[in-house]
Amino acid sequence: MERRLAAILAADVVGFSRLMQEDEAGTLTILKSRRTDILQPLVSKHRGRVVKLMGDGVLVEFASAVNAVECAFELQDAMDTANRDVPEEHKIVLRVGINLGDVMVEGSDLYGDGVNIAARLEALADPGSVFVSQTVFRHVKGKTKLDFEDLGEQNLKNMVEPVKVYRVSSTRPSSTLTMVNKSVQPDKPSIAVLPFVNMSGDPEQEFFADGLTEDIITALSRISGFLVIARTSTFTYKGKPTDVKRVAKELGVRYVMEGSVRRSGDRLRVTAQLIDAESGHHVWAERYDRPIAEFFDIQDDITRSVSASTQTQVALADGLAAVSRPSTDSKARDMVAKAWARFYDQTPEAVAEASNLAEEAIHIDPTLPKAHQMRATVFQHRVWLGEIPLDTANAARALELARTALRLAPRDEWSHWLMATAYGLAGRPEDAVAESERGLEINQNCSIVVGTLGAFLAVLGRSQEAIEACRLALRLDPRNPQNFWRHQSIAVAQFVAADYAASLEESRRVARSRPLLRSGIIWAASAAGLDKADEARTAVQYCLAQRCDVRVSNVVPGFFTRFSRDEDHACLLALLRKAGLPE
Repeated sequence: MERRLAAILAADVVGFSRLMQEDEAGTLTILKSRRTDILQPLVSKHRGRVVKLMGDGVLVEFASAVNAVECAFELQDAMDTANRDVPEEHKIVLRVGINLGDVMVEGSDLYGDGVNIAARLEALADPGSVFVSQTVFRHVKGKTKLDFEDLGEQNLKNMVEPVKVYRVSSTRPSSTLTMVNKSVQPDKPSIAVLPFVNMSGDPEQEFFADGLTEDIITALSRISGFLVIARTSTFTYKGKPTDVKRVAKELGVRYVMEGSVRRSGDRLRVTAQLIDAESGHHVWAERYDRPIAEFFDIQDDITRSVSASTQTQVALADGLAAVSRPSTDSKARDMVAKAWARFYDQTPEAVAEASNLAEEAIHIDPTLPKAHQMRATVFQHRVWLGEIPLDTANAARALELARTALRLAPRDEWSHWLMATAYGLAGRPEDAVAESERGLEINQNCSIVVGTLGAFLAVLGRSQEAIEACRLALRLDPRNPQNFWRHQSIAVAQFVAADYAASLEESRRVARSRPLLRSGIIWAASAAGLDKADEARTAVQYCLAQRCDVRVSNVVPGFFTRFSRDEDHACLLALLRKAGLPE
């Protein structure tokens, strides 16, 4: 096999997965243009050869280390200039690594450590910067006007010996990093998941820890409201002491997740914690103990739970942070964050305040999807609680508000959830199930969509599927303040299955924790089904305390919709009469 000495430049796009998810066609168009207008002319100018293009990456060979470094500098400079007229969310930012070494030649392709080290340096590099090996530095020192910053020895993946690394400091990494930060922090919660640490010393757990980290990154990236830093960036911190605030600053994120994996006997213990880098406070922390019998099942289970819990707790943390900021500093998105924080309280006063904030946000920015989602959510919530009558006009209004949210954010699981619940209010549970499933295609770990799917399966008479969905939602997101809705749906499913003892226990628990009319209805009917007359009367009084006008004839509006099967609905009404609810 032919061998030769070559300077290898490796480059890739920062956050390519996020860019593709948000605008696949636009990202590919811009990337193709940058290759044609910037990369290829510069490579030709500095007498390089493009070895191969790899999606978001490129490998270039040079006969001279000086040419390679000067080409990389001009490339980053030209990319910075090209990004000035591009919307923040579509900016293409590169990281570059360069190594000089012996390579093996096979056709037009190159192999060997000379190539591998360049690729590892690229993965290590900051966004918008160029990292070079000591070999390159020695060959270009004094032969270029560029400056270099000594970063010391770095352990590179699959490299036996550490490599001394230098940053080409004249590539203005600080200005590029500032640009990246601006594109991340203001618009949506931004998260970096650091590689989970293997505390066991067992290589098998090392693979598990890396795989778990990658799966969590993938799962979080499916949440439409999040910006998640790609694996190639966060894994550069693997095996190194990390300071959360420094990591957050370098990657341009607000939240940092870290965790560990430890084996103890026949069990595996995983800990995870999410930290708000701005305040240093823990947003949430959790420990998962699982039998070690099946690695992949454990990995999937923990991944889904971490993703769902993060989605809820970040929304709460962002909302509380917005509340603490002066109102004069709040723009539309801050108002929406405040609205969500208030809405989670679920009290009439809090919901009314959330509604007002959503309307203010829409007045400022009529096209803000989250504001319209909040408006639709509040309206539906008031219908569910009976504050707004469920009639034809209000059912149509719920559908109208949900359609607006879906039009503004068609790839957002919350928009599909709103459509599902609006269909429920319109008496279309089959459509509600279909819309819930569309939301789960976007983000299978969204606990509220999973739980809502369970609610509609219950009214359709699919009790076992409903209970499984609701219990999965509870397992995914055990700290969600709205989990009482999941318990209520389980009670409905148990009632439809004629398991009155189970539905009595579940609905009674919900009634004692929340003043919820629907739980009282199932409580009363279940007690009557078990011939517990005294408890049935107590439950009826509970219902009348929630709404003094509730009657057997108008009890359906207490649900998303009436039961689909006539026999289920008839049974409910008969048992409510037996319980003593007025006609």
